[in-house]
Amino acid sequence: MPEKSAGRRAGGKGPASLAARALALIASGQATSRTELAGLLGAAPSTVSVAVGQLVDQGLVAEHGTRSSTGGRPRKVLRLGRTDAFAVAADLGGRHARIGAVLPGGRLADVSTVPFAVGDGPEAALAGLADTLEALAEHRGRALLHGVGLSLPGPVDVETGTVTLPSRMPGWNGFPVAAWLEERFGVPAVVENDANCMAVGEHTVRPPERRQSITVKIGSAIGAGIIVDGRLYRGATGAAGDITHVRIDEAGDTLCSCGNTGCLETVASGAALVRILRAAGTDVHSPEDVVRLATEADPEATRAVRRAGKYLGLVLSANVNFFNPDAVYLGGILSTLEPFVAAVRSQLYEGCHPLVTKHLVIESASLGADAGLAGAGQFALRRALQRALHTVTGAEPDGTAWRGAAHGGPGRSPG
Repeated sequence: MPEKSAGRRAGGKGPASLAARALALIASGQATSRTELAGLLGAAPSTVSVAVGQLVDQGLVAEHGTRSSTGGRPRKVLRLGRTDAFAVAADLGGRHARIGAVLPGGRLADVSTVPFAVGDGPEAALAGLADTLEALAEHRGRALLHGVGLSLPGPVDVETGTVTLPSRMPGWNGFPVAAWLEERFGVPAVVENDANCMAVGEHTVRPPERRQSITVKIGSAIGAGIIVDGRLYRGATGAAGDITHVRIDEAGDTLCSCGNTGCLETVASGAALVRILRAAGTDVHSPEDVVRLATEADPEATRAVRRAGKYLGLVLSANVNFFNPDAVYLGGILSTLEPFVAAVRSQLYEGCHPLVTKHLVIESASLGADAGLAGAGQFALRRALQRALHTVTGAEPDGTAWRGAAHGGPGRSPG
């Protein structure tokens, strides 16, 4: 959907709806002035000015300085209000979590890695994590905490805030993670799949003209997040990007965690590399061990990593040919290895049509290990804005006005 039509189609009519649509466009970075809002919303400047005034009065939007225009008076620049607000967020793994504070615009602060045992079950694991996040919030000023975001290594029902049929999270299926966090922290909470969080976090720091991308997270398992026209695409049931269980001939009849055989995960994931190298007599116990050996140019590890990159590239080729994205970003621990990235890139150039790869960017995620953390925090800040808007104007907090908003470009706030 083009940006202009996104604004015009979103929501209904009336002051509350117009304010909701205006806030969504400002939050996404698509509009930074009343004039731009009027053009995107197809509304009279005077009507837009009233809606913006309402948002300013309630502290949801602030005006900062002026910006020169092509003619007439300089325009006041519109930004989200309360730029000192923040969300606390965590990107969960099997044995650790990356935590930090996420500020409007996606900036990160106080980032660290802490122990986290997903196998302990949700209540035990979340209790310890919540204590750590509470301490972080107190450090930055608890009164400024606006949301909590969690990036989870499994399928997530975003409407209910629950984990759905995870293969590596025993005891988590159906657990109301978002509701648990909201009761603990007293602020809006969002839980989302880790690959989707990584895709959104990475998208915000990339050039705004790259509006179509696939971000692949390659850790113990494999997942992908898809950005279409600047927005996260989840699919009909939220499973878009689940390439880890695509069948691949090279996997043979190897049993996968999903119960099927021959999945990509069994030959290209970090867990698969540990299994393969151990079977060959190499002393490895984790994907981190594989990365260490490959970084030290161990022949067996390097060869295994290159094969994994080739297999991922084989599966991605079909997706890239079909989708024709601007970019493929590789995240997760294996993306730190140049032989892996080079193998994926080589396979994509070999397996895709020249028109598809003509301008295709294929590289590691620029945010590295922090991409998922940034995305989770942005989801939380967005939810906080939705709730605040609902309180002020009565506009539906999860209404269509927000679905048309892009996630924005570099330095922009979550949409």
